[in-house]
Amino acid sequence: MATFFNLSSPPSMVFSHGKLRSCHPPFSFAFPFATELKSDRGWGNGRLVSLQVKCLNDPTRDATESEPTSLSSGSSTSTGISSYSWCAGLGGLGFLETGYLTYSKLTGSDAFCPIGGGSCGDILNSNYAVVFGIPLPLIGMVAYGVVAALALKLAAKDLPSGIDESNGGLILLGTTTSMATASAYFLYILSTQFPGASCSYCLASVLLSFSLFFTTAKILGWQKIREELGLQLCISGLVLAALSNSYSASSLPPARFGDKFLPFSPTEIKAPSSPLAIKLAAHLRSIGAKMYGAFWCSHCLEQKQMFGREAAKLLDYVECFPDGYKTGTELGKECSKIKIEGFPMWVINGKVLKGYQEFPDLAKESGFEAGEFSQELAELAKQSAEANSQPS
Repeated sequence: MATFFNLSSPPSMVFSHGKLRSCHPPFSFAFPFATELKSDRGWGNGRLVSLQVKCLNDPTRDATESEPTSLSSGSSTSTGISSYSWCAGLGGLGFLETGYLTYSKLTGSDAFCPIGGGSCGDILNSNYAVVFGIPLPLIGMVAYGVVAALALKLAAKDLPSGIDESNGGLILLGTTTSMATASAYFLYILSTQFPGASCSYCLASVLLSFSLFFTTAKILGWQKIREELGLQLCISGLVLAALSNSYSASSLPPARFGDKFLPFSPTEIKAPSSPLAIKLAAHLRSIGAKMYGAFWCSHCLEQKQMFGREAAKLLDYVECFPDGYKTGTELGKECSKIKIEGFPMWVINGKVLKGYQEFPDLAKESGFEAGEFSQELAELAKQSAEANSQPS
C-alpha cells in the first residue's frame, strides 16, 4: 500500500545542493512512495507529518511579521468605548454642569449647592465668577461644548473639510490644556481667597478639566505631548495672563481682607476744592456722568481728593458695597448691572473710563467748556503727559 507524507510549510523552501535558494508562499504537496514503510511492529498505515518551517532570510516577510501593530489614537478600550467617546462624555457632563450654573447666573437665581451650602453660593456669586464682564460658567459651557462636539467628530471620523485627525487632535489638546490651566488657577483662587469654603461645582469642574486633558494626552501619546510642549506652555501662559489681568483690576478687594467683615465707612475729604474742580463736578453731574467706586478702594479716595471736599459732594458717586464687604460679597445692583471691571470707573455719555482720571481727560470726554479755565486745563494736561512719559 502506498504511503504519503503530507507536508505543509508556511512558507515552503526549495533546496539545491544543500543551499537555500528561495521562499515561496505556503502550499501542500505529497511525496508518493512505491514501497511501504515498515516499523518494528510490522506493516502499518502511513502517518501524516506536518512540518512548520519559517524562512529567516526573507527581508520582506520578516519586516511584515516583526512590525508592531499600531493602534489609532481613537482606538477602542477594553470596554469597547473609544477614548474620543470618553472625551465627548466628560465634555457633555461639564456642559450640563456649567449650563445649569449659567442659567442660574443669568436669571439671578441661587444654584443648589449639595455640599458647601452658603459658602458655595458666595463663591459662585463673587467677583471671581466673572472674567472681563462675562460670567465664568458661560465661558466654561462654551469650552466644554467645543470639546464634546470635536471629540464626537473625531470618534466618527467626520471632521470638517480641511481638518484632518492630526489637526483635530491638536485643537483638542489646546482646548483641554487651556481648561486645565484655568482650573488650576481657579483652584488657587479658591484656596487663597476663600479659605475654608467649599464649592462642589468648582471641584467637579477641576476634576472634569484635568480628566479631559489626561484623556487627550493618552489619545495623542506622551511622545506627541512632549513634541507640542512649546504650544502648551504658550497657551497656558496666555490663559494665566488673561485671568491675572482680569482679576488684577482694583474691583477686587485685597486678599489680606480674607473672611473678615469690613463695615461700610464713608470716605472723608478734608482738602478744599478749586474753582475748576467745582465747575467740572457740576458739569459732570448735569450731563448724567457717574463715578463707581468702593469704600476700601485707595484709587477711589485719590479721585475724590483730586476734586476736593465741596466738588466731591457734587459728583454722582455710586458705592458698590454700601452694606460692607467680606469674602464673597456681591456688588450692588447698579454696579452689577453695568458689569464693573475696576475701581474707580466712570461712565460719561455712555462711554466707560476705567481707573483714575485726570481733569483734562474728564473735561474732554464730557465736553466741558473750560472758558476761563482753559489755561489751567492745558497746564494740567502738560503735566500729566510729562509724568506719563517718565520711565517707571
